[in-house]
Amino acid sequence: MPLRLRGKKKAKSKETAGLVVGEPTGAGGGSLSASRAPARRLVFHAQLAHGSATGRVEGFSSIQELYAQIARAFEISPSEILYCTLNTPKIDMERLLGGQVGLEDFIFAHVKGIKKEVNVYKSEDSLGLTITDNGVGYAFIKRIKDGGVIDSVKTICVGDHIESINGENIVGWRHYDVAKKLKELKKEELFTMKLIEPKKAFEIEPRSKAGKSSGEKIGCGRATLRLRSKGPATVEEMTTMFEAGKDKVNPDEFAVALDETLGDFAFPDEFVFDVWGVIGDAKRRGL
Repeated sequence: MPLRLRGKKKAKSKETAGLVVGEPTGAGGGSLSASRAPARRLVFHAQLAHGSATGRVEGFSSIQELYAQIARAFEISPSEILYCTLNTPKIDMERLLGGQVGLEDFIFAHVKGIKKEVNVYKSEDSLGLTITDNGVGYAFIKRIKDGGVIDSVKTICVGDHIESINGENIVGWRHYDVAKKLKELKKEELFTMKLIEPKKAFEIEPRSKAGKSSGEKIGCGRATLRLRSKGPATVEEMTTMFEAGKDKVNPDEFAVALDETLGDFAFPDEFVFDVWGVIGDAKRRGL
């Protein structure tokens, strides 16, 4: 059953503000009595798409609230999140998180990476790209048409966030406003776009906290924030795949360690062997 993310509506009471799977009504169409069982609290797992510990997010009912919860879990600013994909860390526009989330979906947050400025010569009326947005002010490229104007500029990629056009900041614009702006640019003239590409996966580098790089050696636990329906949020330590395999001598031992510590994720064998190879490379580098 998917969870629908709603836009702003009339504020609800604290008792009914949490996410629920369904809200049954009485036989006459009215609400059930206030003595019914409390609403079910939904918890989702999330990671930063370029690589991080696994965090838990809950208590959101809109895209904006979801980004805020992810940001808190990984100690980053919500403005760093470009968009999210479901069940893959890849920049897959077919798996963008939109208006609903399946109850078993795993959320991957793509954050800001390298900034770049490109000049494009508009040789045709159509640039050959499709624009979408994340619902909270960031427009980005969803598709690039083969053979189109944008396709000829190889530094422009699917997933790039468009920050400005000809020096005009467009952060906060909806995708149709950005598309209109690009369409209105004069043919046979040069224009400039400032873009931000998402941070790439998978980087092995020293990290001290989830979502943040540092000069400290890998090996400490990653702090994740668990949000609760009642009471204060709690910080929990979660084991990472590197930590599970750093003292193992072969992939079989590594697979057993993963089953003991992260078995809920049911990693396929091919993935386990790939990660074991990355861990081996990191060991040889002395990370």
